[in-house]
Amino acid sequence: MLKSIKILVSIAMHLDYEIWKMDVKTMLLNDDLEENIYMIQPDGFIAKDQKHLVCKLQKSIYGLK
Repeated sequence: MLKSIKILVSIAMHLDYEIWKMDVKTMLLNDDLEENIYMIQPDGFIAKDQKHLVCKLQKSIYGLK
């Protein structure tokens, strides 16, 4: 609710806190992977004479399950 946000901002201003914005929906997209995940090379990024190779992901990507 907008009323709740106004109250929190007022308290933060009174206590001289810094306010930071965080995007929770994309928070996990920058997380390191614990398991080994490989994918085919994306279109437009296929190296010449190396079409048989795959990419090893180091960070998670959108839609990864």
